[in-house]
Amino acid sequence: MKVLRYFAVALDSIRANKLRSSLTMLGIIIGVAAVLTTMGIGSGAAASITEQIESQGTNLLSVSPTGGSSTLTMGDAEALSDRSLHPALLTVVPEYTASATLTNGSSESQTQVVGVLPAYAPVRNLEAAAGRFFSEEETEANLRVVVLGGTVAADLFAVAAEALNQQVRINGEPFQVVGVLKESGSAGFGGPDSRAFVPIGVAQGRLFNAPRYRGDYTITAMSIQADGTRMEEAERQTELTLRLRHRLGPNDDNDFSIFNQASLLELAGEVTATLTVFLGSIGAISLLVGGIGIMNIMLVSVTERTREIGLRKAVGAHDRDILLQFLIESLVLATIGGLIGMGISFGLAFAVGRIPNFPFSVIIEPQALLMALGVSSASGFIFGIYPAMRATRLDPIEALRFE
Repeated sequence: MKVLRYFAVALDSIRANKLRSSLTMLGIIIGVAAVLTTMGIGSGAAASITEQIESQGTNLLSVSPTGGSSTLTMGDAEALSDRSLHPALLTVVPEYTASATLTNGSSESQTQVVGVLPAYAPVRNLEAAAGRFFSEEETEANLRVVVLGGTVAADLFAVAAEALNQQVRINGEPFQVVGVLKESGSAGFGGPDSRAFVPIGVAQGRLFNAPRYRGDYTITAMSIQADGTRMEEAERQTELTLRLRHRLGPNDDNDFSIFNQASLLELAGEVTATLTVFLGSIGAISLLVGGIGIMNIMLVSVTERTREIGLRKAVGAHDRDILLQFLIESLVLATIGGLIGMGISFGLAFAVGRIPNFPFSVIIEPQALLMALGVSSASGFIFGIYPAMRATRLDPIEALRFE
């Protein structure tokens, strides 16, 4: 009950000195808002990066050749597709990629054309905004059909959806557009938005005259969807089979590389966590400044209220009562400042979310809220101890004489 009484006293003191109390809380308000906003930026960036990586599949192995020329072949992909020998590998999709010029009338786009199998779409989580991905029948018949990424379709047609069932020319060869992909947001020349996809036989035989290696068409990469619970086993099976097929000796280096998509997700998580901590620590400096501001104002308050302290001691108040009074006042200042700072950070997060095409949102997580409120309250407690203890050390007789 005594604590509740001192809360009321603290609120009365704050109301009596509104301007001074507001300026005192300003440091805590700015500190909490800065911490939550910077950590929210870090969390939002992490969520955006994670979403982009996961959209490509976290159970994905990407195999590519190393060195000047490719030794990966269609035969390698067929061998790895044997589930009896590679139980951890679910789907193996060969790719042949080369640069080409796509035209539609006077519109032109220089982009990457990727020859793949129909299974490439589910393996890479590609979805059609209009139309569909080409079928097994179209692939086996080597039909000249193409699926355009969203950016490519927008470059060639006034409205991307209008590309469906139209003809485009790839290096002068006519192709029918059977699908337009949903935009994935992946930036850069290598993202699906800026690519066109055709049946792999058409790419190797008609468009680019792909070289052969040991009798098989070469490929530029393989996408392997593996059992998510057996990623290391899948990587070992892939490496062993390719080394045997490429006749590599025990001391020979691999002439291919295997990239595990899950490792990229883990690395991105570590980087964004470090970034979030770094940004949060910068904002925490403002909290430290705010705490020092509380201590300064509380010292001024003790000096101004010296006669009040002397009077309270003269009528029987104990040192612990004086200590509790000033400590609670400091805590109330810090806590109110923390709550206002939280409100400002939510307002900033909402405002950022309303910005068109902003690359990520500001995500304020519950643990960040608890941490910010806890740190602000702790600042009030820590920086309020010295002024409160100074108040308890005042001699009541000298305090009553103070002018």
